[in-house]
Amino acid sequence: MNAERCPRRTAARAQIMSPVVALGIALGVVACGDDAAPTDASSTGAPPGAVTTATTVTSTGDTSGAATGAVPATDAAHPPPYVDHVEWVQTAVGPSLQVHPTPAGRRTYSTDGADVAWAEVLGMAPGADTPGMRAQFDCHWTYARLVAPDKPSWNLEPRRPVVTQQEMAASRCNPGGPEE
Repeated sequence: MNAERCPRRTAARAQIMSPVVALGIALGVVACGDDAAPTDASSTGAPPGAVTTATTVTSTGDTSGAATGAVPATDAAHPPPYVDHVEWVQTAVGPSLQVHPTPAGRRTYSTDGADVAWAEVLGMAPGADTPGMRAQFDCHWTYARLVAPDKPSWNLEPRRPVVTQQEMAASRCNPGGPEE
């Protein structure tokens, strides 16, 4: 069974597995039910030595390609855009950037999906480009999509402290206090 036939399970596995296994699932050379059993590499549809194109989304929504070798950069079943819109809101503790993912952003298993989605966020809210905000976004991308896939927005606050990945996960992507 390839990644297109088990996308939900694949997304969950890709978030917790080694990058090599997750990449194998995304390419369809590792079956959903058996992470250790490669299937025929020709089932990916790419000829040996093929060069694919990565898609980078700019702030204007344009895309540009870059050669990446034989690894697909995007999930063909769930292509960008991954962010529908963002909005700054005021909360009791200060500003919060609400990131509203698209259905594709909630389901993609793209190996570079977080980078593509973050570039989309920055195109819509350039002031969000701080280490703490990126770390909160990455946490939401990795965990919120699995735990609460239908959460309306991912809320990122610039006032939150920069912490380790482990602390970020333990705080449910909200270091320094409860969710706003």
